[in-house]
Amino acid sequence: MLMSSVTSHLTDLLARLRRGAPFNPERDWALLLGSAGVALVFIVAWNVWAFRTVVGGGTLDAPPQTSPTPASQTSLEAIPALLAGRATEDTKYINGIYRFADPSQ
Repeated sequence: MLMSSVTSHLTDLLARLRRGAPFNPERDWALLLGSAGVALVFIVAWNVWAFRTVVGGGTLDAPPQTSPTPASQTSLEAIPALLAGRATEDTKYINGIYRFADPSQ
């Protein structure tokens, strides 16, 4: 009932805009502010629901159906070698073997 009333007012407003008929500012502002009020109530209700769901330990989205794949052992074994190589390069800068060339100078 309310939705059909709002829809009819909007179609009337659009029809008046097309043919250049005089406006009724009081009714148009009431319709605009009423629509904004309804939108505000909807947004606040949605946020309250989401907040209560999260505080209660729930999730807003469905949990994934599959479990994540475990990392391969070869990838995990390559990490220490990578970090050791970076540490070696870092010590070369600290000891003065490499010099940092500032392009702005």
